[in-house]
Amino acid sequence: MAKDTKERILAAALDLFSQNGYAGTNIRELTASLGLVKSSMYKHFASKEEIWNSLLDEMIAYYDERFGSPEHLPPAPDSLEGLVTMTMRMVDFTIHDENVIKTRKLLTIEQFRDERARALATKHFLTGIKDMFTSIFQSMMGKGLLRQDDPAMLAFAYTAPISSLIHLCDREPSKTHEATIQIEAFSRHFVKVYGAPDHP
Repeated sequence: MAKDTKERILAAALDLFSQNGYAGTNIRELTASLGLVKSSMYKHFASKEEIWNSLLDEMIAYYDERFGSPEHLPPAPDSLEGLVTMTMRMVDFTIHDENVIKTRKLLTIEQFRDERARALATKHFLTGIKDMFTSIFQSMMGKGLLRQDDPAMLAFAYTAPISSLIHLCDREPSKTHEATIQIEAFSRHFVKVYGAPDHP
């Protein structure tokens, strides 16, 4: 029961922090949204700051388990079509999973206030995804699927446009379908340009 209450508090915190930011959310609003009194919440978390840090911990684990990270790499594709398929699976998860969408909005808001949010925003929006694809591309080069090139530069060239289009989906949800089509077209263009000649 206590675990369920903690999870409910963190879920409500994610909702409110992603809408109003950390400073714009107070404990009274948070507990009221759950039908709790403040004293009940303090049985589980000592402060709003503890809720914040617990929430970030939970979302890091959630993202790593379902999407991957430089520390938890997904298997490298065995074909160029496999790269497109893997990319689109990752994109679908990223732009449709409600927890990930809220976390991305939360980090976008809070990166200017909180050092930990800033580091996580840099990792999830830039360096982490680039590092993950650097390893994936290195493996694909080793399998003879991609032309020999600097895998880190290829990873940067591949992930930056996709990340930009994902952020567009956050700002303008009506463009999600169009952005998804663009991402798949870009992925197919990438494998056409950088795929090894004998691997269709």
